[in-house]
Amino acid sequence: MQIGAAGLWRAAMSEATSGLTGRAEDLKLAFDRAFAEPRRGDATPMENLIGFSLASEPYALRLSEIGGVFVDRKVTRAPSGVVALLGFAGFRGAIVPVYDLRVLLGRGASEAPRWLAIASGASVAFALEIFEGHLRVPRAAIMAREGETQSQRLVREVASVDGLVRPLVHLPSVIETILNQRPGSNAAEEQ
Repeated sequence: MQIGAAGLWRAAMSEATSGLTGRAEDLKLAFDRAFAEPRRGDATPMENLIGFSLASEPYALRLSEIGGVFVDRKVTRAPSGVVALLGFAGFRGAIVPVYDLRVLLGRGASEAPRWLAIASGASVAFALEIFEGHLRVPRAAIMAREGETQSQRLVREVASVDGLVRPLVHLPSVIETILNQRPGSNAAEEQ
């Protein structure tokens, strides 16, 4: 039996290895348990929005109602009797009509919108003047807004974000307005 430096080294390494093995096993169990247990965290229901401006006023869209936001897309103008129709643009292999959201909301024509938001589930895009980014707000910060005017039917709610009240545009209502629009008319003046 040899108890020299090599033997002491082996014994020390065996003890260290068994300590590491136990620690590794504890970490593995903690990791697995973290995925097996229900997710902890903030239970406040949240809503994802995108913030944008029209005519220097803040607005918002529900992220669930849009399929994407694009910058500096070429919009090809086409003759049309529909005032809000800016033209057509290509998105992911499809050509879709582009409408001026500012006109549809009765705020006048946009000067040079850079941003386009394509609707989710519909082949239509909307021009936005200034894209301000993603907003995550508690659902409790979104309040209903009643009214009978065209603009109020398209903006059914408002969202309070960082002390600023943003009208929340309801895209399904905007799309319905476009489908019911007569050539030569302004959607904001109809109904």
